[in-house]
Amino acid sequence: ELGKDDTVHGILVQLPLPKQIDEHTVIAAIPPEKDVDGFTPVNVGKMMIGQPCFLPCTPAGCIEMLKSTGMQLSGKNAVVLGRSNIVGKPAAILLLQQNATVTICHSRTENLKEICAKADVLVVAIGKAKFVTQDMVKPGAVVIDVGMNRDSDGKLCGDVDFDAVYQTAGAITPVPGGVGLMTRAMLMQNTIQAAETLAAE
Repeated sequence: ELGKDDTVHGILVQLPLPKQIDEHTVIAAIPPEKDVDGFTPVNVGKMMIGQPCFLPCTPAGCIEMLKSTGMQLSGKNAVVLGRSNIVGKPAAILLLQQNATVTICHSRTENLKEICAKADVLVVAIGKAKFVTQDMVKPGAVVIDVGMNRDSDGKLCGDVDFDAVYQTAGAITPVPGGVGLMTRAMLMQNTIQAAETLAAE
């Protein structure tokens, strides 16, 4: 119904959904031109081959943050820790499109610490509080922490041990107050683009 409603310009489904609701069926019901979170198969496919589309907000926000540091991503060694459809995989694709050399790491990766410690850019999205420690980060590396967890004191924290890694990293995003703000900014950008495109039709 929302897809057919001309007064609705953008649709976002907050994932994960409850187990009894099929995520793929719900996402497939979103018209690609209103898919402001870039999750439909059409937009994912276009992203994969570099065609214009709505990019997923969190990975796109990560790229914008990396660009804001002034770092030239071309040729840099980028490591993405996490392989979810929401962040890990699309972040890797967008880094490839910036001509970075990309390694995707996950729960089965061997020599994880050594791989991470060679990264010029480290994007962390695994959902484990303070998992990335100082010895996993190359001096001067740019660290993007996508995680949102609570530590043993119930305080919000990321997937990176911020206080320790801050001493080593060239730049690091805080949690909260980092990637989440960019996610919302990219969502607004996509929504405005959707509204303008639909109004022009």
